[in-house]
Amino acid sequence: MIAMLIREEAKEIPVFYEADICVLGGSCTGVFAAVRAARLGARVVLVEKQNSFGGVATSGLVNVWHTLHNTEFNREIIAGLTLETIERLSRIGAVAEEKKSHSVGFVLNTEELKIELDQLTIENKVKVYLHTMFVAPFIQDGELQAVIVENKSGRGAIRAKVFIDATGDGDLCARLNLEHRLSSHFQPSTMCAKISGWGINGELQDDMTGNNSLIGLDIREARLLYKDEFNLPEGFGWGRHVPATKDTYMYAGTRVYHANSADGDQLTFSEMEGRRQVRAIMDLVRKYGPDNKIALVSLPSYIGTRETRHIECHYRLTGEDVLYGKSFEDSIAYGSYRSDIHHQDKPGLTLRYLDGEQVYMRPGYPNEVSRWRDKIAVNPSFYQIPYRCLLPKGPYTNIIAAGRMIDMDEDAFGGVRVMVNMNQTGEAAGVAAYLALTQNKRLADIDTGHLRKTMKAGGSIMI
Repeated sequence: MIAMLIREEAKEIPVFYEADICVLGGSCTGVFAAVRAARLGARVVLVEKQNSFGGVATSGLVNVWHTLHNTEFNREIIAGLTLETIERLSRIGAVAEEKKSHSVGFVLNTEELKIELDQLTIENKVKVYLHTMFVAPFIQDGELQAVIVENKSGRGAIRAKVFIDATGDGDLCARLNLEHRLSSHFQPSTMCAKISGWGINGELQDDMTGNNSLIGLDIREARLLYKDEFNLPEGFGWGRHVPATKDTYMYAGTRVYHANSADGDQLTFSEMEGRRQVRAIMDLVRKYGPDNKIALVSLPSYIGTRETRHIECHYRLTGEDVLYGKSFEDSIAYGSYRSDIHHQDKPGLTLRYLDGEQVYMRPGYPNEVSRWRDKIAVNPSFYQIPYRCLLPKGPYTNIIAAGRMIDMDEDAFGGVRVMVNMNQTGEAAGVAAYLALTQNKRLADIDTGHLRKTMKAGGSIMI
């Protein structure tokens, strides 16, 4: 089939806003970038395509943040705006802590999180555009000077001196034709759902999978036994109750294989296929566990996308860096979540821990426990993310990436991708953008010692 082209007539468009720093993408990563820069005194604009902030946590319904401590739970390694947000939610009973859990640190009421993120932007005088799509970069004299956006007011431009790509998919970097890649084994997406009548709130939750035992039905066994009847792919299911509710459960039990959410057609397929699988799970429970009076409460406005593009940056974080806890002089973020690889080529997932243990988990089958390395005298208890992983290669010196599209290989991505880790990259990007702006330097040329010192002064832990 021959692709058809049409030519759009050139026209002048209004400038909607002029700022020092423009952040594209309103996940917690993007919000935290905007807030940190604004607190330092920058004029910041934040653009989000959805109707609220929070990304996968809110629009995707994923209500879990992982621990802020190292693997031994004897040292706090994450603070900053992640800790501040947890404290804000705790004051209204919208967060529950699972202490000393390698799987879950905090369970959130993500509807309340939406409101807290609104308040953070308002309190810090960030200019916000919701329901606003990024369309294209505006290049003049070889420099990125603005982004074209579109919303209910039509098409317009936002000018800024520094740009932060926190879109998740690296949309700005990709449309600047900066080098990027899609892993051949990118992790598949999951459509979550909030379901009432799922188990009894307050029961002991399994550390890995939450409440799998319904009345007269183990959902893991049932999904394997009846997968062909309901056309359910094998994958992995887990969940947690929404804090302070009696029976509302967030269940992440679907798996959409081989669909790239950075592609328009494939994203459309993913959304519809994810919802079909949610209905299939509901039908399975209704048929084989009829004593469970379940009801579908809500579906996400955006499928839970784990991985799409990775931007080629000044450094690629490797699985060896992460699993051996390599130190970096320019580290700006820390994490302790194990490498968690959801496979495309087989069901289930593989967990690689910093102590050398490896576990392949396939629901309905015994866990396969092995080692990815021999035992060593002292195991690392956390890993580090260097600033260079956020700096795209290419001709544009005023753009920085934050979030899951930063430069890391598949093994590193398995651990680093989780939200408490990515939140810190947003804070680093916001502070770095401010320093580059006020010092009239390229983002690649700022003093990373000064960056770390400024992040620490703003509440981040720097090790």
